[in-house]
Amino acid sequence: SAEPTPGPGPLLDALTPQELRIAGLVADGLSSKEIAARLFLSPRTVEYHLYKIYPKLGIGTRTELARLVVLRKAGTARQDML
Repeated sequence: SAEPTPGPGPLLDALTPQELRIAGLVADGLSSKEIAARLFLSPRTVEYHLYKIYPKLGIGTRTELARLVVLRKAGTARQDML
């Protein structure tokens, strides 16, 4: 039997706490400028973090990042219900 493919949880564990905060806000639909204002960063710093996040997760777009975050939240919610 084949090993199960790791879900989004283990992938997101590779991110720093700041990267996770940014990923969560991307998933909420915020722009880099809005994320920067919320976290007291410059938009350029937010973009830098996204530039570091994408290769860690093997993705290339905000949409893919949001999908991973949403899947992780859904998985966590499912675990809480069990």
